[in-house]
Amino acid sequence: MMATLPIACSAPSSETEETTETAETADAAIIEVSDDMKLPVFTGPAGSENVAVSGYDTVSYFEGDGVPVEGSKEHRVRYNGVEYHFASAENAAKFQAEPAKFAPQYGGHCAWAASRGKLASGDPKLYAIVDGKLYLNFNQRVQDTWNTDIPGFIEKADTEFPKIPADARYDDA
Repeated sequence: MMATLPIACSAPSSETEETTETAETADAAIIEVSDDMKLPVFTGPAGSENVAVSGYDTVSYFEGDGVPVEGSKEHRVRYNGVEYHFASAENAAKFQAEPAKFAPQYGGHCAWAASRGKLASGDPKLYAIVDGKLYLNFNQRVQDTWNTDIPGFIEKADTEFPKIPADARYDDA
């Protein structure tokens, strides 16, 4: 039924105790934050910029009116080697303080694909906040399927996604 989707492989996300380190780099005041989370993050097709969630401000999903807004290169944080953009310095600071709280589950890959042990791109406009966590889906049809059993798909994805190598990409053939 959904087998025609362009998906490769991925692994489920797990909660980790976070140890954050911050450091300014020579990179135009980009803040570096890292923890022990080493899972694949969706940043677009091979050769594209290393920017998560298509440049959307992940804090905006949780605050204000809850409508995601695009971020800016002016306000960015590099989390585990991947750049996240924010609409304001305030949102960048919130993310810097608690990146695991605001980063999307399954590295921003499609939550439904992750439940199948696969990787597919996550569309930042097709999302859900479930138990305080951000989940993205590939397209509306996939999101409609995912919505039929969100707890079941999350449980499956939490098992399958960690099995995917950290260097896997959704566009791997």
